[in-house]
Amino acid sequence: MKFGKEFKQQKVPEWTEAYVDYNGLKRILHKVQQFRQHERPTTPRVSQQLSLYRPFSGLDVKSSSKDTKGDVEDQVIAVETIQNGDSREVYNTNFLPSPKEGEQSEIMFFEKLDEELNKVNTFYRDKVEEVIVEAASLNKQMNALIALRIKVKQPDINKCHIQRNVSMDSSSTESSNSNSPNREDTTATESRHMDSKFVEEKINDACRNRVNPDKNESHPLDILDRVRINNTLENPMSTIRSVLNDSKDKDLRFKKEELKEAEGRLKVVIIEFYHKLHLLKRYSYVNLLAFSKILKKYEKISLRKAARSYMRTVDDSYIGSSDEITLLLDRVESTFIKYFAKSNHREGMKLLRPKRKREKHRVTFFSGFFSGCSIALLIAIILLIQARKLMNKEEHAMYIENVFPLYSLYAYITLHMLLYAANIYFWKHCRINYPFIFEFKQGTELSYQDVFLFSVGLAVLTLGTFLVHLNMKVDSVSSKYTELVPLGLLVVFLAILLCPFKILYKSSRVFLIRCLFRCICAPLYKVSLADFFLADQLTSQIQAMRCLEFYICYYGLRWYQREQKCHTLDLYNIFYIIIAVIPFWLRFLQCVRRLFEEKDWAHLYNGSRYFLTIIAVVLRTVFELKMEKSWKVLALVSSVAAILFNTYWDIAIDWGLLQRKSKNIFLRNKLAVSRKYVYFVVMALDVILRLSWLQLVLKFNIRALKGTSISTLFSLLEIFRRGVWMFFRLENEHLNNVGKYRAFKSVPLPFSYYEEDEDKVE
Repeated sequence: MKFGKEFKQQKVPEWTEAYVDYNGLKRILHKVQQFRQHERPTTPRVSQQLSLYRPFSGLDVKSSSKDTKGDVEDQVIAVETIQNGDSREVYNTNFLPSPKEGEQSEIMFFEKLDEELNKVNTFYRDKVEEVIVEAASLNKQMNALIALRIKVKQPDINKCHIQRNVSMDSSSTESSNSNSPNREDTTATESRHMDSKFVEEKINDACRNRVNPDKNESHPLDILDRVRINNTLENPMSTIRSVLNDSKDKDLRFKKEELKEAEGRLKVVIIEFYHKLHLLKRYSYVNLLAFSKILKKYEKISLRKAARSYMRTVDDSYIGSSDEITLLLDRVESTFIKYFAKSNHREGMKLLRPKRKREKHRVTFFSGFFSGCSIALLIAIILLIQARKLMNKEEHAMYIENVFPLYSLYAYITLHMLLYAANIYFWKHCRINYPFIFEFKQGTELSYQDVFLFSVGLAVLTLGTFLVHLNMKVDSVSSKYTELVPLGLLVVFLAILLCPFKILYKSSRVFLIRCLFRCICAPLYKVSLADFFLADQLTSQIQAMRCLEFYICYYGLRWYQREQKCHTLDLYNIFYIIIAVIPFWLRFLQCVRRLFEEKDWAHLYNGSRYFLTIIAVVLRTVFELKMEKSWKVLALVSSVAAILFNTYWDIAIDWGLLQRKSKNIFLRNKLAVSRKYVYFVVMALDVILRLSWLQLVLKFNIRALKGTSISTLFSLLEIFRRGVWMFFRLENEHLNNVGKYRAFKSVPLPFSYYEEDEDKVE
C-alpha cells in the first residue's frame, strides 16, 4: 500500500485538517518534476548501463562518514527558528541557491512545508496542554477516590494520620514494575489478595507514623471535606431529585454504593483519557513519518540533499521532541492497573487498549446465503398465489388481506435495517466516524455486513413463516394451529431481541433496548444523540407500531375474519390515533429536556415542529376514519403546514444545506460526498416524499392500489426517506465535530471540589 493511502487511513477523522497536507505537498513536487524533466535532457540508456561499472566505494564506516559530511556541506536550505509572541517557535526555511539555479516551485514547496510544520506543532502543543490540565484534574479525582475507599472500609480512620503518598504523579515507579515478567504472571487470586491488603497497609503505616507527623503536611482525608458527588442526572430519580431540591451535587455519605458509583465513573474517565493519549501519540508518529516521506520524494525528484537538515529541525520541534504523552501513558497505565485492575497487568491492559472490530468470513457467507434464500422464498410465495389463484377466491383473498398487517411489520423493520446497513457502508466510505457519534462501545459497533446479515436473516424467517402459513390455510389445516403461526413468529422475534445470552450481537441489542427505554422515559433521562436519533427513526415506523396494535386486536379480541372489525371499535380507533402520536410526543419531550439543559432556543423551534406534526397526524387520522369534508379541510391545512416546516428543517437545519454564503452554491462549505449533484437530488427527493403523504388526505384514485396497500406503500416510502435523511444528518454532525476538532466524548467526573466553586464565585 502506498504511504498516501496508509496516511489517510491513519488519520483521526475529526482532526483531518490538522494533519500534514501530504497531497498538497505532492502536487507541488509534481510541478518540480515537470520543470526538471523539461530542463534536463533524458539520459541515454548506454550511460545508465555504464554507471554500473563505476569504482566500488566500499562498505567501511570511514567512507560512509565522508559521504555524510559531504551531504551536510552540499545542503541547499537554511531553517530559521523564530520565537513567537507567546513563546512558541515558528520555522522559516531559506532556499539557498540563486533564482537562476533554483526554481520557484521548490521555494513554494519549502514555504508550504514550513506552514505545515507550524500548523502541526501548534495543534499538537495545544492538545498536549489540554491533556496535562486534564491529568491534573484526574490526579485530584484519584486522591478523592482513594480517600473515600479508606473512609468507607475503615470509618474510624480519623484517629490516625495517613501519609499522602498516593497520586498519579508518584506512580512512575509502578510503571516499570507493571511491565516486569513477574507482574505479567500474577494470578487473579494474588491480585485480589494484594488489593484487599492495600487499605490495611495504608492504615498500619498511618498509625505507625502518628507519633512523628509532618506538621506541614495536610491530612489526606481532609480532601473529603471539600468534595461532593456530581449528580449527572443519568436516571429518572436523580432528575426528579434535582428538580425538587434544585441541587446538582450531593454530599458524601461514605457508603459502599457511593464508592462503587464513583469507581465506575472514574474508571470510564481514565479509559477515555488513555484512548485520547494514544490518538495523540499516533498523531505525532504519522505526521513525523509524513515529513520524512515527502522530503525523500523531494530529494529523489530535485536531486538536492535537504532531507537530513530539515528532518533535524522537525526532530527538534515540539512534536518531535516532546515526551509528555509517553510519560502520561506510562503513569495512566500503572495507576489504572493498580487501583482498577487489582494490580493485574494483563487484565488492566485488556481494558485500556482499544478493541478492534474483526471481520469474519462466515458473516459474508451467511449474508449471501440468506439473501439467496429470501429471494427464492419470495418467488415461491408469488408462484403459490398465482398457481392457486388465491386472490380470485373471496375467502382466501379476504384472509390474505386480513393477515397482511401481521407480516408487514417485519417488512418495515427489514427495510429500515437494510437502509441502515447501506448508510454504514457509505459512512465508512466517506470516513464519517459514526461509532464515535453514536457513542458505541469501542470494538462492539456493527459493520454493514453484520446489519445486512441480521436483516436478510429476519427476511428469511418472515417469508418462510408466511409460506408455511399460506400452505396450511390453502390445504385447510386445522384453523387452531394456523392462526397461531404469526403469533409464534412474533414470539421468536421478541425472544431474539431480548435474548440474555452472549449471542447474536448481544451488546448491540442491549444498546438498542437501552436507547429505546430512555426514549420512552423522556424527559427523565438526559438526551444523547443516539436517543433522539432513535426517536426520529420511530416517527417513520408508525405503521409498524399500528401493526402491533392489530396483533392485540387479532389475538386478544378474536376477530379473525375481517380487519374492518377492529376499526368498528371506538377503543381501537382511539389507540390507532394515540400510537401515531407517541413517537412525535417523545421527540417533543426530548426537545423540552434539551431546552432546559442547554438553554438553546433552537430546541424550542424543533419542539414546536413536532407539536405541529402531532396536530397534523391527529387530524389526518380522524379524517381517515370518518371521511368527512370538514375534517378533510383541517387535515389538509395542518398537513401542508407540517410538511413545509419539516422539509425546511430537514434540509436547512438537520443537513446544514441552503447556506447563502457558502462557497458551494446552496450547499455548505464542507461536503463529505464529492459529487455535488447528489445533494440537489436528495433535497428534491425529500420534498417529493414529504408531499406524497398528502395522498392520504386528497385520496387520489390509484387503481393498482387497494385497501391497506396504499398506506403500506407510503409507509415504505417514508422509511426510505428516513434512511436518506439518516446519512446526511450524521454527515452534518460529523462535519460539525471536525470543525471543532471534537474527537472524544465528554465523560462527567465523579467528584467536584468546593474550592473550585469558590473560585468561580470570586
